Amino acid sequence: MIEKVNPSHPDKVADRIAGAIVDLAYTKEANPKIAVEVLIGHGKCMIIIESSIIFVESLINKIYDIVYRIVGSKEIRIEVMNAKQDKHLAKNQSKEIRCGDNGIFKGVPLTTEEKELSQIAREIYEKYPSDGKYILNGGKLIICQSNAVGNNLAECYDNEGYFTKVNPLGDWTGGTDVDSGATNRKLGSDMAQSVTGGGLHGKDLSKADVSVNIYAFLKAQETGKTVELCCAIGDTEIDGKPYSEIVEIAREYIKSVGGFEKFAEWGLF
Repeated sequence: MIEKVNPSHPDKVADRIAGAIVDLAYTKEANPKIAVEVLIGHGKCMIIIESSIIFVESLINKIYDIVYRIVGSKEIRIEVMNAKQDKHLAKNQSKEIRCGDNGIFKGVPLTTEEKELSQIAREIYEKYPSDGKYILNGGKLIICQSNAVGNNLAECYDNEGYFTKVNPLGDWTGGTDVDSGATNRKLGSDMAQSVTGGGLHGKDLSKADVSVNIYAFLKAQETGKTVELCCAIGDTEIDGKPYSEIVEIAREYIKSVGGFEKFAEWGLF
């Protein structure tokens, strides 16, 4: 049993905005320290940034442009709060790349069902690029897709052997004018059965919530076995590897998917 939401779901909109701001930080420093939280809905967007970077007016204007682009409208009130990274956290990273937080992480190999739903979600989103949520449980497929012709979707996937239920409440419009979105609220959709004590999005690579989660997930897919790890802030080694090496593995993965914003669209699968 698995749920997947698409990139236009309000929570994913928040994740994408946070990811785009992290991408922006990486254009200013090779290894910035940044954590971003986004709350968006009903014409308002609140962004809180804690960072080693000083977000001057020109960068704040770029953040406004990011929100307008991802939301698809300038009819939104944006508030940006920019705080300097805590001095104790900054000191931990001052001389070398070390674990930036405490955490627990479980990487789990994807099931056939999880891979199937991920593909179905992408197929539907390509045709209907608006707010949507999908559930697959055995042969039962539930599709909640805004701005879609329900009968067409039902017939399409019934023919593929699923018992399909589309838009149980009827046609709907969706998006951030219907519901609010918050960063890291759809980790089940992002990680399937993998588990984390934190969140994947809106953070730089020094954060274990990003790098160790990616590392554990990739190792689980490679080995076909569940991977369980934990770390403490300041650790220089995890799973027998230098923390800096795990960061580089995650960096290459983020590059391969097109950056932090693109990573936020679908998560790890």
